[in-house]
Amino acid sequence: MAEAANDTVRLLWGPPAKPTRGPKPALSLERIAAAGVEVADAEGLGAVSMQKVAGLLDFTKMSLYRYVPGKAELVALMVESAVDAPPAAPEGADWREQLTTWAHHLADSFARHPWLLDATVGPRALGPKELAWLERVVAALDGHGLTGPERMDAAVLLAGHVRGIAAQSRAAGPADTPEAELLAALGTVVQEHADRFPAVAAAMADADGRDQALEFGLERILDGLAALIERRTNPA
Repeated sequence: MAEAANDTVRLLWGPPAKPTRGPKPALSLERIAAAGVEVADAEGLGAVSMQKVAGLLDFTKMSLYRYVPGKAELVALMVESAVDAPPAAPEGADWREQLTTWAHHLADSFARHPWLLDATVGPRALGPKELAWLERVVAALDGHGLTGPERMDAAVLLAGHVRGIAAQSRAAGPADTPEAELLAALGTVVQEHADRFPAVAAAMADADGRDQALEFGLERILDGLAALIERRTNPA
């Protein structure tokens, strides 16, 4: 396992080792990753295999193994290829504006590549672009009275919220929003049993059809961070 982790780090951070056997290299890690992303975007992460990616590139699977040890390393390269660089901090933006921009850009990444939800779970090596996303949050919160672990935890909390909404959106499908899907699933039942669930029925009656889940949760997380920062920087 340690050897596999080292292989992934080497591939992500380079310089990559050159094939030691066979003819002059005809592939690159960038081309291999791009082909994997193409498969995952079209068919999902489960459809990605060394065989399919090699076929897309008009090479044999064994040729691919000269560059990438296996599927785990291939997926790591795909993530680094698909993830955009994190948004730059808007000029003059405070920490709250920076984290709001960050969260919306992360949501956009998951919307463009839904398979990233499956590929970015569990302990694993991070590439330069992924680590830069963490850097943005930690840097934005620096100097506001939070400890290093608290700033790291804030990044995890924000990413978890965005991931949760992205997962719901993927399950709902492209034609609907998570909130609309929930209303459609529960609407008839709640109407028929409004006497047993009056609070839910009243809340659903107020729904205006807008998808507010991402923004509502984001604002509440930022409100909580603001309250903590206020306590730390202006103690009573």
